[in-house]
Amino acid sequence: MTVDFKHTVEIARPAADVFAYIADAENNPKWQNGMVSCTWTSDEKLLKGATIAQEARFLGRAIVTTFVVTDYQPGRSISIESIVSTFPIQVTRSVESTGAGCVVTAHVRGQPSGLLKLFSGMVPKAVRKDYDALKVLLESA
Repeated sequence: MTVDFKHTVEIARPAADVFAYIADAENNPKWQNGMVSCTWTSDEKLLKGATIAQEARFLGRAIVTTFVVTDYQPGRSISIESIVSTFPIQVTRSVESTGAGCVVTAHVRGQPSGLLKLFSGMVPKAVRKDYDALKVLLESA
C-alpha cells in the first residue's frame, strides 16, 4: 500500500518564523509524537544534499531513518526523502503567508513494508495530530 496525502494547517504566526521552525529537523521531537531524536548529520544544514538521522517509535517499534534534503526553497519549502529506512518516505513541508499568519502544507508520500504496511492507514491521522500539536506549540510561544 502506498501512502500519498496532503495536510494543511493555518498557524497564526509569521510565515518566516514558522518556516524556520519546521525546516530545522532538530525541532521535530518537540511536536511530532513518537519522535525520539532528529539530528543533522552533515556539516551544512538547510541545503540540498544535507542529511538527517532520525529515530522514531511507532507501535512499539523503532523506526530509524536517514534522510537527505532533496529540495530547499528558503522561506518557502523543504523536501526530504529517506535513503535508509524501514518506512521509505518523502515529505515536503511548505509555508505560505496569509497576511494574518500562514498556511503550512505537508505532502507525505511513502511505501511502507513488512508490518508497517498493515498500519499505513494510520499515518494520515498521526500527521494531522502532529500538525495540530505544531499549531498549538507555535501559537502559544
